Amino acid sequence: MVEEAHFEETEHGKLVTNDGWFVLHASEAPWVTTERFGGGCRFEGKIMFSDIGVHLRTIEPGQPACLYHREEAQEDFFVVAGECILVVEEQERHLKAGHFVHCPPGTNHVFVGAGEERCVILMIGHRPETQAICYPVSEVAAKYGASVESETPDPSEAYGNVRREPAEPIWPLYGVE
Repeated sequence: MVEEAHFEETEHGKLVTNDGWFVLHASEAPWVTTERFGGGCRFEGKIMFSDIGVHLRTIEPGQPACLYHREEAQEDFFVVAGECILVVEEQERHLKAGHFVHCPPGTNHVFVGAGEERCVILMIGHRPETQAICYPVSEVAAKYGASVESETPDPSEAYGNVRREPAEPIWPLYGVE
């Protein structure tokens, strides 16, 4: 029988402290934000999920969610609210709430907020034992400030000194309680 996980109350939200099943509302989870790459909610706490990563990300119009990259793991995305531009393999796709995106391992991609409102994306990705990531140069992603200047496999080189700051939960979202 799998035990229920425990939570630690922090000033920024509830952190899961052990491996086990749990239920957590997005308004209770810790949220972080960066000036350049929007905000997000991580449902994981002190223990990271071993098989998949699950994140709820928010981006404002014109704001990239991250840098254009590819991972050697499957990633899937669901646009919960708002609109965004998906830059995928040097192509642009306009997405809105209800769109699902599947990226097999090795797919170059980035999301950029579009439209008039904040975009919310559920991001789910496989976590292999060894994680390989690459940040290639992208002419299309560069239009949105979402490309590195020279290719690198090093996240700390790609992102430099981008700092994550605690943020208030961005909930409820567009009438979703």
